[in-house]
Amino acid sequence: MKFEELNIPGVYTISMEPFTDHRGSFARTFCSKEFAACGLETTFVQMNHSKTTMKGTIRGMHYQRAPHSEVKLVRCIRGKVLDVIIDLRKDSSSWGQHIAVELSALNELTLYIPRGFAHGFQTLSENVELLYQHSSYYHPEAESGIHYADPRFNIQWPLPVSSISKKDKLLTFVSDAFKGIQT
Repeated sequence: MKFEELNIPGVYTISMEPFTDHRGSFARTFCSKEFAACGLETTFVQMNHSKTTMKGTIRGMHYQRAPHSEVKLVRCIRGKVLDVIIDLRKDSSSWGQHIAVELSALNELTLYIPRGFAHGFQTLSENVELLYQHSSYYHPEAESGIHYADPRFNIQWPLPVSSISKKDKLLTFVSDAFKGIQT
């Protein structure tokens, strides 16, 4: 596995190093020792599988508040998405910055998202499937989010929005009083 730290500290893309022969290929997608060697979270308690049928759909921007904040590993196993995260860590030098990474079944990248980030994606193809690993269980009382079109973050979504849930559409913009979240 290859770990590449992106331009916000603590955020990584992880690429596999597959073994390939006449039968196909085999690759490790997670190794606790390799994650620990990079100083990354090694305990994941929940895995979710998301299926989205329509190209242009946006899901996000979601996060869980402390004490249930979570690290996420996100991997696209079918189709492709623009995966976006926003640094909301209180007192972070990169607070408010975002990163957009194309994840696809072809590039086989995994995105490592630290605690304190809002996360969302837009589907760039039809019939997309994502796998998420979470370091914390889902806690509805800690669930929160930011509107995907909040001008403060200036996220450039590549496609017109074809579908978004009512719940995500009702998420609000960040107020001037918002200074970040505890992790």
